[in-house]
Amino acid sequence: MKVLVDIQTASQETLPAEAELRKWIGAALMGRTTRKKVEVSVRLVDQDEMAQLNANYRGKKGATNVLSFPAHLPKELDIPLLGDIVICAPVVGIEAAQQGKSQSAHWAHMAVHGTLHLLGYDHIEDKDAKIMEALESSILEDLNYPSPYNPTQSCESLL
Repeated sequence: MKVLVDIQTASQETLPAEAELRKWIGAALMGRTTRKKVEVSVRLVDQDEMAQLNANYRGKKGATNVLSFPAHLPKELDIPLLGDIVICAPVVGIEAAQQGKSQSAHWAHMAVHGTLHLLGYDHIEDKDAKIMEALESSILEDLNYPSPYNPTQSCESLL
């Protein structure tokens, strides 16, 4: 599978290397799509832009860590765009510190989490959250990061 990740930077924060973002997204896609070519757009933003997106698309106030926008294109168009992921750099940094994680581990988690949403995974229902959390943990462990979840944490902290 050929993966193209277009990265747009609109943040003044310290960011992971683009190669790292591509690696994390590729790991989440591996074996989870039958497409021969996949394109994902990633936008790295600050809190103001993320708060606006969160309000516009989810009706929620404030910035969140990651939003995903699946493309939902008709198959007959044969366009490889899977969708867009927006990650809020300041929120990721704050959460990593609060959760006692390395910046890299939390960035990897957000990239994997956002990519899984593009593939149709969700965590609205408890049953679906358990599936998504297990998959995230497995992918991150394959990338040599610890599972991001403990028994008291769930995907709700990612909203």
